[in-house]
Amino acid sequence: MNLELHVLGQAVKQVQYRQHRALDTALAAAGTTLAQWDALRAVARRPGASARELAAATFQTEQSFGALAGRLVTQGLITRQPGRGRRLEHHLTPAGEHVLATGEQAADEVLTAHFAPLPAEDRATLLRLLRTLVPDTAPAAAAEGR
Repeated sequence: MNLELHVLGQAVKQVQYRQHRALDTALAAAGTTLAQWDALRAVARRPGASARELAAATFQTEQSFGALAGRLVTQGLITRQPGRGRRLEHHLTPAGEHVLATGEQAADEVLTAHFAPLPAEDRATLLRLLRTLVPDTAPAAAAEGR
């Protein structure tokens, strides 16, 4: 067993866990959940995308994303429109755009505080190192302004 790698993996998980808990709390105060806000963000970045594409973008199964999308439709935050074949295309409603913007403000505050202990140069290095571990996300992330 390589203890150093296990400790590193655990540290990454702890950072993610703390960030998600803080985001959950802030987004709840903004009237949404992390899963809903992430789905709205994915729909905004990929208007007209299918459930399959959005599930992949939000790290969910198609079934889980479909259930979440159904709740977002019921809440009036997104629409699903027929596309080619059996494809359903997803779009934000004005209410969805509002919830997304409110959530973005909350997330900005959380992430600013979360990464405050790191100087800008260290944050850039951390991002570069993480993108090295997941190389297929770097071009998409850059295009999306991540």
